[in-house]
Amino acid sequence: MTANPPLAALITAGVGDETATQVADGIFMSRGISNCYLVQTDAGALLVNTGSAHEVDRHRASFAAVSDAPVATIVFTQGHSDHIGGWPAFNGPGVETIVQANHDDVRGYWTRLAPFYATRAAKLWSSFVPQGVQSTPTSATGVASEPVPTVRFDDAHTFELGGRRVELLSVPGGETTDSLLVWLPDEGVVFTGNLMGPMYGHVPNLYTIRGDKTRSALEFVRSVDRLRALGPETITTGHGQPITGAEPIAADLTKLRDAVLWVHDRTVEGMNAGTDLFTLMREITPPAELTLGEGHGKVMWNVRAVWEEYAGWFRYESTTDLYVVPQRAVWTDLAELAGGSDALAARAAAYAEQGAPLEALHLTDIALAADPANDRALEVSTRALEQLLDRSGRANLSETRWLETELTATREAVDAALDSGGTTR
Repeated sequence: MTANPPLAALITAGVGDETATQVADGIFMSRGISNCYLVQTDAGALLVNTGSAHEVDRHRASFAAVSDAPVATIVFTQGHSDHIGGWPAFNGPGVETIVQANHDDVRGYWTRLAPFYATRAAKLWSSFVPQGVQSTPTSATGVASEPVPTVRFDDAHTFELGGRRVELLSVPGGETTDSLLVWLPDEGVVFTGNLMGPMYGHVPNLYTIRGDKTRSALEFVRSVDRLRALGPETITTGHGQPITGAEPIAADLTKLRDAVLWVHDRTVEGMNAGTDLFTLMREITPPAELTLGEGHGKVMWNVRAVWEEYAGWFRYESTTDLYVVPQRAVWTDLAELAGGSDALAARAAAYAEQGAPLEALHLTDIALAADPANDRALEVSTRALEQLLDRSGRANLSETRWLETELTATREAVDAALDSGGTTR
């Protein structure tokens, strides 16, 4: 079996952990699909995130093994369900729940679009992430129970808990506009959640193919700058192990913000020069000193995110994009004019032989619109998808999962077409 992409291994690494691990004096981490953290104080515990609903029992047991401090305050670094899902189990009388002021907006659109997001998440991640990770948190009785914040703040909020000073700082360039940093200045420890994405030192996803609001590249840069200005000695993120060392952290954060800014600036320059979107996606490649891993985001996706952040979805390429009839509405006509689906499949096969899988898929999409059971077109689609998967190196989780699910569906369609007496290859 082919190994999972690094991100898949990262977010499942906590499976089986029964005891929280110490990050610093009195600070503990419980790993899961999304990590949560407990900070001991003389006045009770500060809990940073509560993990996914389906993992809450393990998180509670992990923390109970290292601390008997009751939870006094809960802070969410962002409003995604894998960060807030366990709230009902940790909440109780007198517990304060603090969020950034955009939390209600973030939870609002995730709740309104829950079926939409669930369908997409299932296609990408169902093979290794339990169903319902992105669902609404539920109470012990199984009743939907969204977190009820007791404190909301806009830009910054400072408080003291049992002798520990805690500073909360808004970083709206994170994965959601309610993203925040939890900064312990006396300890030099900062909890970033997914400000930088789930993979430290990788290209952030300004747009994720799962679906979410597009992040602003410049807002991301400003948010990273706010983190850099703290000079942290330890960073704890939403996923993975803590990162330590003030100097290497400063170097990492500087490279990250410079890399994102470089892609932003080159995209803007290309737009002003009249270069089309797909050329920019193909040609914008950061220099070696600004190259980051692409386990979660990809440079070419961020080029498109920057373009659409500024210019939206209409690219001045086709009048039809303004109206309700998509290009696929005439694909059956194109197939007929081309001499049928077999003729298109043959041309697509030639592209696949030349190592041009995207051109091949453009043609098989048209062929299959006219004849969904055409096994020749389906077989070429399979080959093209296999080429894309091989070229990807299985490095990016979302890309890998998309291609794998498309491959599975296409292979099943090939078998079904042959079983029903399709064309002999």
